[in-house]
Amino acid sequence: MTTVTACSGLTESPQQDDGGDVIKVGSVLDMTGPLNVYSLVKSQVAELAIDDINQSGGVLGRQLELIQYDSQSSTAKNVEFANQLVNKDQVAVVMGGTTSAAREAMRPVLDRAETLYFFNAGYEGGVCDINEITTGETASQYIKPLFDYATASGPKSIYIVAADYNFGQISAQWLQKYADESGSTIVGTDFISLDSGDFSATLSKIQAAKPDVIASFVVGANHVPFYRELQTRGILDSTTVISNAFGLGNEQETLPAEDTNGIITAYNYYEELDNPANKDFLAKFEDAFGSDHSYISGLAEKDWEAWHLWAAAVEKAGSTDRDKVLEAIATGDVSFDGPAGTVTIDPKTNHTIRDISIAQVDNRAFTVLDTLTAQVPTFEQEVCDLVANPDDNQQYTP
Repeated sequence: MTTVTACSGLTESPQQDDGGDVIKVGSVLDMTGPLNVYSLVKSQVAELAIDDINQSGGVLGRQLELIQYDSQSSTAKNVEFANQLVNKDQVAVVMGGTTSAAREAMRPVLDRAETLYFFNAGYEGGVCDINEITTGETASQYIKPLFDYATASGPKSIYIVAADYNFGQISAQWLQKYADESGSTIVGTDFISLDSGDFSATLSKIQAAKPDVIASFVVGANHVPFYRELQTRGILDSTTVISNAFGLGNEQETLPAEDTNGIITAYNYYEELDNPANKDFLAKFEDAFGSDHSYISGLAEKDWEAWHLWAAAVEKAGSTDRDKVLEAIATGDVSFDGPAGTVTIDPKTNHTIRDISIAQVDNRAFTVLDTLTAQVPTFEQEVCDLVANPDDNQQYTP
């Protein structure tokens, strides 16, 4: 495996993929800047996946060469490096973009180039695009289970705190919808800039509202103080906190245990899952990066799934050609049995059908409370049919 990591478009790229022994593939992740808390382990997992595929014979008998770029927590860099991977490196597939803002910056570039794109992060849902394979959880797959868990005993009052961009804004819309349908009440919603770490006004409003549940959709290193302040103000001890982002940047390791114990999350993967595939995955990761590695979140593990899913689709297609790979995916038979269970690409939506686990933070680790098997992207299946309408290209919202 050859990995080229670059921080600028001036970096010399390898020779074009001319059908020789190597297939060039690309990744764009935030290795520096405030969003690198999500990408550092993702990058390691991507490297491990490429190495694992290569050691198993590669794809179509050819080795993979991973070209990685650091988007530096900048959507402008996402665009720059997506263009570079397409026009200069001429890779067969691009994976990357940690946030929804990054995805929406990269997606038009890769659509125009007809270069297959994998977005490997849980998100707010609704993207319908034949060129994008979305391996992450959608709202119906992880926000709805969180809401159902928090309101299992009956309707609740809920305060939403969310990052002020499309991920947080649309996640809040979903929670409002679920509340309206069930009799729960949203008593407040605050959107916080990614650049801000000041939650004092929001926390004062939460204390005044006294909600039963706080739904946290905050993102990035600047938002970590929110959890510390919940504990400092005594809110955490008396309020259920649910989140579709906590732990993806390993906040449970960086914050004191008393600041995070009891927070409820729902993701595809936790290190604590007890199955043979996960034990094998963790052993390979430790062999490559040491036993003192950072926690592997569900966000990071998705890169393991995604690279193996793409490899399976290419093998089925007998080609790296985008249209042939999409034809293979359209059969509905592209799956991968991995650490998080069986993951299948749904050809109607280009999202995944996957298991989702609900877990609670406990002393800087997670206790898995329940696992929901074969969860479908419900909303996406209602609004998006790429088999019938392959030219549909938009993001549907609730």
